[in-house]
Amino acid sequence: MLTLILLALLNGACIGLCRILNGRLGQASDAYYASLWNHGVGFVFLSLLLVLMPSPPIAGLLDAPVYAWLGGVVGAVFVVLNTLVILRLGATLCSLLVISGQLLSGVLFDLVVKVVNPLQLLGVVVIFAGVLAFRRMEARSSAVTQQAPELAERDTVRAKR
Repeated sequence: MLTLILLALLNGACIGLCRILNGRLGQASDAYYASLWNHGVGFVFLSLLLVLMPSPPIAGLLDAPVYAWLGGVVGAVFVVLNTLVILRLGATLCSLLVISGQLLSGVLFDLVVKVVNPLQLLGVVVIFAGVLAFRRMEARSSAVTQQAPELAERDTVRAKR
């Protein structure tokens, strides 16, 4: 179980790093080309891994339901949206909002399949509260930063008197 938890944490770190790298690539071109390159390089990387792995189970893929193949489309949309958003919101807020969306959709999907634990709902509320607190802190910080030049100018005028 500990190994799975560590792998999930590593996956989260990879997602965060991927957002930052794609955002930087999106600055150099645009979100759609950044996503194309992301998936193209990923395709080459996974192709090399599959060549090195013994007998990949391709037959199982063909037995998957049709809707399961939409994961690639959802992944591409995810990368494009992240690339668009991260440049405007920053890595921290973008990550908080994406995690909030993941938690909310996870709880909604679980509601369809099984009973949701009240702690899961509390977790979503806590994450949303964290997003709101972060936004409020960021708004205060930017207000102080915008006032700083005006205050410095006033102090300079007073010092000259």
